[in-house]
Amino acid sequence: MMMISKLFAVNTKLGGRQRLTMSVFSFVLPLLVWSLVSYVPFIWHPKVEIHSAGDVSYFKQGLLIDREIFDREVETAISESKSVPEGKPANPVYLPAPHEVATALYTAFTTEPKRRSEKWLHESLWDSIQVIFWGFVISSLFGVPLGILAGTYDVFAKLFEPFIEFFRYLPAPAFGALAVAVLGIYDAPKIAIIFIGTFFQQVLVVSNTTRKLDPALLEAAMTLGAKKLTLLFRVVVPGIITHLYKDLRLLLGWAWTYLIVAELIGTSSGITWFITQQARYKNFDNVFAAIIIIGIIGLTTDLVLAAIGRKIFPWEKGLAKA
Repeated sequence: MMMISKLFAVNTKLGGRQRLTMSVFSFVLPLLVWSLVSYVPFIWHPKVEIHSAGDVSYFKQGLLIDREIFDREVETAISESKSVPEGKPANPVYLPAPHEVATALYTAFTTEPKRRSEKWLHESLWDSIQVIFWGFVISSLFGVPLGILAGTYDVFAKLFEPFIEFFRYLPAPAFGALAVAVLGIYDAPKIAIIFIGTFFQQVLVVSNTTRKLDPALLEAAMTLGAKKLTLLFRVVVPGIITHLYKDLRLLLGWAWTYLIVAELIGTSSGITWFITQQARYKNFDNVFAAIIIIGIIGLTTDLVLAAIGRKIFPWEKGLAKA
């Protein structure tokens, strides 16, 4: 009981081992639900996988058929004294079991594309990573300075933020056709969609972070004679740098959420093209595998950035626990 009370204590940090255990369970629990749905027949198996077709002409071994249709054909075969079809409960083709997706995670990288013009999975991933990288870098080059200015000087806040507040509600994909018309059909419009999807949010997030800087630091600097540019570069930026780094980590995850939409614009490319092709071939195990790969890359990138942050900003304990 004491252990449980410690786990649910309000405003109390868990110990290192407890944090690790909870982190592991955050992945184990969804996997457990997925496994139950996939392997336990009475939970959700609306299809029947045919083992023996019997005398039903359109049944074939391995065919997935609705349970109602299968039951009806069984009743018909019995009533007509024909050979009865046999099968076992199964999930729809679009819900592969965990072991099938695990296999696809390996085979997707080792299976040669069906056409010479098509790319390997790792090549498609590299295309997607480049789109994310350039879209987010360009967004940050403009969004971070504007956010800092808006958070520091009220004149810039009133000049930039009203329009940005309006524009951030406009869906980035709506600019897809315009981006293709202006920038062509290749990677440029995809990068533009990542830019549009992150830039406006970035300005507002960074400006809000800048406003949280302790006013006492600014007052002390001005008392010591700091001028406007000195105040900005020697007080404001160093004062928010650790929180700014954390904001950029979070906003990078936002950029990944726009990837699929961005890659549908213009020529098909990247991991989105791979997912679309595999869905067309009904290789849904490969579709799930590709989606999981995106999550793995995103999480790995965030963990690497967090580790770099701990090295660059060792004095910021909160950054290590973000």
